[in-house]
Amino acid sequence: MNTASTPSLPTRIAVLGIGMMGFPMARRLCEAGCTVSAWNRSRAKADRLQPFGATVADTPAEAVANVDVVITLLEHGGAVEDVLFQQGAIDGLQPGALVVDMSSIQPRQARDHATRLARQGVRHLDAPVSGGTVGAENGTLAIMAGGDAADFERVLPVFELLGKAVHVGPHGAGQLAKLANQMIVGITIGAVAEALLLCEKGGADMARVRQAISGGFADSRILQVHGQRMVERDFAKRAAMTVQLKDMRNALATAGEIGFEAPITSLFERLFSSGVDHGLADMDHAALFVELARRNGMH
Repeated sequence: MNTASTPSLPTRIAVLGIGMMGFPMARRLCEAGCTVSAWNRSRAKADRLQPFGATVADTPAEAVANVDVVITLLEHGGAVEDVLFQQGAIDGLQPGALVVDMSSIQPRQARDHATRLARQGVRHLDAPVSGGTVGAENGTLAIMAGGDAADFERVLPVFELLGKAVHVGPHGAGQLAKLANQMIVGITIGAVAEALLLCEKGGADMARVRQAISGGFADSRILQVHGQRMVERDFAKRAAMTVQLKDMRNALATAGEIGFEAPITSLFERLFSSGVDHGLADMDHAALFVELARRNGMH
């Protein structure tokens, strides 16, 4: 890349939503020398950023005043809409500011937000991420961005502090890519869980089976990371079952809007929903293993 044409790092950044992902991402921005203003519905979570140099705001409008880039990391599309348009963030944004929504929401919601912000002279990218809290802490997230190419280039130096970013198309395309990511993740978790449980029920050593198939065509990051969690029965929440279920439902809603049949995703939506109904809501999405074990009378 020609470094002479590389955009400079936007230094005034607001981060709205300081949760499991927002905190390490905002901290990385602080450590890179950005002037960060932070807001969270429960202020105590945002206060954790003060030792790293961030300013904590009482309202979204206060957080976004006089910044170049606003990053939102909120639970769902309804929360993004509420913060941007009901809680007053849009009133605090200066014309020409760029809202980068890194939440995971429906593509149609991202397109709607982009249209409404544009009426106020505010730019928008939907740029959801994959990689979990480990990726957020290490700056190795996969970032899928939808919107105008010029806006993507403008914020690329920020993305490079957080991971690897790819511009995948117009508004909403970033969310489509994230839905694809979550479909593959959720379905593959189910495939790994079912296969390992079959081996255990049949008398094989599950840990050794995982070891044996590593490196072959069945190998994957899911087999390595989530498969190990299944072997260890470690289902402490990194990415919640409820979040995975939300993403499967968003994928099905989007499929319905565009007339696409997604039978495999439909099956796994039902499986994750059953797991949540059986008390797994606050566990890691690898806990689909527990639901499949329950169905087979295994503990």
